[in-house]
Amino acid sequence: MTIITDEQCSTYSRAGHPERPQRVADTLKKLLTQTELAIAQAAPAPVDDSVILRAHSSKMLARLFIEEDLDTDTPYYPGIASHARRSIGGALEALRRARAGETAFSLLRPPGHHATRNQSMGFCFLNSIAIAALAALDSGEKRVAVFDFDVHHGNGTEDILLNQPGTAFFSVHQHPAYPDTGTRNAGKNCFNFPVPPHTARAHYREVLESALDGLKKFKPSLVAVSAGFDAYARDPLAQGTLETEDFHWLGKSIRALGVPAFSVLEGGYSSRLPDLILAYLKGLEGK
Repeated sequence: MTIITDEQCSTYSRAGHPERPQRVADTLKKLLTQTELAIAQAAPAPVDDSVILRAHSSKMLARLFIEEDLDTDTPYYPGIASHARRSIGGALEALRRARAGETAFSLLRPPGHHATRNQSMGFCFLNSIAIAALAALDSGEKRVAVFDFDVHHGNGTEDILLNQPGTAFFSVHQHPAYPDTGTRNAGKNCFNFPVPPHTARAHYREVLESALDGLKKFKPSLVAVSAGFDAYARDPLAQGTLETEDFHWLGKSIRALGVPAFSVLEGGYSSRLPDLILAYLKGLEGK
């Protein structure tokens, strides 16, 4: 199991903002002190602008250097363009390792799945998972599926991958909830599975199973996972009902697909995030 991370991603913050450095720092500490999984660390890959521009406009890239908040949820931070680029590099390194037969998880911030082709939003500046999916296609992958189990709809990933040949997007998310999208399927390749707030845990898992069944029918050669842990029953930002065991089950289910897969951290804001990620990684490793 390889964790792609970089201590620089914990060097920026905004007082009171839930997307805080401890999300990564506490999780890394947990992973390096536990004894159930053998953990190796790797650095994010370097990222060329040409890779980013497959998914985003040059105007959007330039906006990250303007010292003004992007919206009420998405503050400007000094150096945020570099931090967002490292998150992309983490996804690309995880992709590379997955294609080489490894289990890889990108443990970096900021997250990315709300960033659309032309707009940073929802704590997200650049869309790491969509960029990695497009990079996989560009380098010869034929069928790439993105599976997003974050409690919030991956509206940015949908916007970027909509009707993109060779891709399919599957999102299980709470609705109503931010960003109030994903109520129905979109285009030919974006499949949404909204669940109401406080959905019974057993039914929530049934919806996840339905999404995974659809993903299997797509017959991907590669799976990219937007791994958000905010559907946890005690996450402060939503009303999901999943427990630690469900994230372990998700990891096992992705492993059971039998194709190369890599995961990128999206949301998850409870103090239990390190335990939830460890449970997921144990599932990925068949533990």
